[in-house]
Amino acid sequence: MQKIKVLVVDDSAFMRKMISNILDSHFRITVVGTARNGKDALKKVEQLDPDVITLDIEMPEMDGLTALTKIMQDKPRPVVMLSSLTQVGADKTFESIERGAVDFVAKPSGSISLNIKDKETEIISKVLQATKAKVHLPNTMAQRSSSRKSVHKQLGSNFSKHANTIVAIGTSTGGPRALQQVLTRLPREISAPIVIVQHMPAGFTQSLAKRLDRMSQIHVREVNNGEYLENGVAYIAPGGHQFRVIETSKGPQAWVRKEENRNGHQPSVDVLFESLAELPHYQLLVVIMTGMGSDGVNGLIEMKRSNEQTVIVSESEKTCVVYGMPKAAEQTKLVDYVVELPDIVDVIVNQLKN
Repeated sequence: MQKIKVLVVDDSAFMRKMISNILDSHFRITVVGTARNGKDALKKVEQLDPDVITLDIEMPEMDGLTALTKIMQDKPRPVVMLSSLTQVGADKTFESIERGAVDFVAKPSGSISLNIKDKETEIISKVLQATKAKVHLPNTMAQRSSSRKSVHKQLGSNFSKHANTIVAIGTSTGGPRALQQVLTRLPREISAPIVIVQHMPAGFTQSLAKRLDRMSQIHVREVNNGEYLENGVAYIAPGGHQFRVIETSKGPQAWVRKEENRNGHQPSVDVLFESLAELPHYQLLVVIMTGMGSDGVNGLIEMKRSNEQTVIVSESEKTCVVYGMPKAAEQTKLVDYVVELPDIVDVIVNQLKN
């Protein structure tokens, strides 16, 4: 089996050494080189032609965002960012994803994290995942083709316009950019609350929600335990917590708790979806988008079992950064629509109008 060639880019010699040691410890990975800043990285990309790049954001001479932009323009390939757990770090992380990065790893204690070894499993996993990811250049997924026929299966009129409706979205790798494509195009007056699980660590989901809120007509926020869900608001599960929806006399209510991981995740898509399956008086419109693994599949099965009118939408392989979660959903044979990312909003809006 051919090894995955990785270039490690960080301005700290200690971090370059530690990250290289972590990656070299895996039998499928070899670190072919290191770079001390973005300018150095561009030279090494040209010389070494790595399969994956790990890229620090804050560096002298040329920072990670500038280097990322140039890499995506000239030598596009999967890039995993390393980000600090700060507000500025989170904002720059989401900007890097907009510019084409596949994923990110949060440094546990700042630019020079002496405890980076704690992130060993995550670093290795995300580099391995990155090799399976499609590199989408910025703005390419927003381009629509009038000749594209992305609807895989058409439904009848089983979606009731008279029902109280909840829209639910589950996503992982590539999700922040996909969510931006969907949420920023939803109309302000949408007649349902939107509940979302995006696999992401604590400290980043609030920044993601604020960023999407600034860009969207609808309100987007990190969900709070106990709040009642309102139409025209998107609620993102907080990193490090599980998010459920319960039915009350006042309407659907958020239930947020710190628990064990499910499918390796907290928040978990299955946890949210399974809670929705227990709401007998709500019509459900469910979307599975880009992501590694199969989180959400059990929830989809439960929702269809409890209410066969549940409508399930899956993102097409053509636009997924990682075609894992949508593929697993489609293999259940329960998916009603398979559509490319730019068309997901159209399906949601049209279903709510039916």
